[in-house]
Amino acid sequence: MDYAIEVQGLKKAFHQNQVINDISFQVKKGEIFGFLGPSGSGKTTTIKILTGELVQKDGYVKVLDVHSQKFSRANFRSRIGILSDNSSLYERLTVYDNLKLFCKLYHAPLEQIDVILHEVDLVDARKKIVSKLSKGMKQRVLLAKALIHQPEIVFLDEPTSALDPGNMAHIHRGLQKLNEAGTTIFLTTHDMEEATLLCDRVAFLNKGELQEMGSPEELRYKYSTHAFHVETFDGKKLIIENEAKNGDKIRDLIVNDRVKSLHTDKPTLGQIFLKVTGKELV
Repeated sequence: MDYAIEVQGLKKAFHQNQVINDISFQVKKGEIFGFLGPSGSGKTTTIKILTGELVQKDGYVKVLDVHSQKFSRANFRSRIGILSDNSSLYERLTVYDNLKLFCKLYHAPLEQIDVILHEVDLVDARKKIVSKLSKGMKQRVLLAKALIHQPEIVFLDEPTSALDPGNMAHIHRGLQKLNEAGTTIFLTTHDMEEATLLCDRVAFLNKGELQEMGSPEELRYKYSTHAFHVETFDGKKLIIENEAKNGDKIRDLIVNDRVKSLHTDKPTLGQIFLKVTGKELV
């Protein structure tokens, strides 16, 4: 199988504080992989190692078949896109001129600017000075910057954190379109609905350790009680265990036209994360 990212036994410590503790995972080429955890869990540190911003000593790391020792080389950096807490813009320049600079840096055609501005819904803001943009608009320019050179893999650290629901939905559609074209996406987010919508697989990171991994649907099934939740027209809410002995009870509710809604128990990713780690994803 082709992997965009291969990590084995990765560790990272700062001044005796173990931030990443022996984690291993692979990200398939062409998938959207969610790396989820509360603040301080080690997500951003992991991204900085995967993109060459931090030096990795303990463990094995490869991205796009390039070993971590070669991450500083220009030909590797031109193949990845990054939106992180260290991403920045030239505040005195327009949106267009910012992207023009990055096109020249990555040897991307200038025609790509209008394409990417459409993807992040900033066509009408192309001549605006960056310093005068809202926080949400700046976030979209940073996303455009990360995607301008059509990278093979893009690392997105909380890409929609400052966006309203409308712009978030627009960005989601753009990321899905990008992924359908073959780009691998490594995503961190605190928004469990976003992770459920976008990600092919997710990993739960807590205190520097990976505690669960799988597709959102697999995890929701794994942690489900599989009980039936029934709401009747007279306002009663029933929980009926999914067992053969309860078949007649459910049938009677349906036959007597008492069922207003019926569904099996499926926890959200947020509920699963809380159960696995004992922490809210904030």
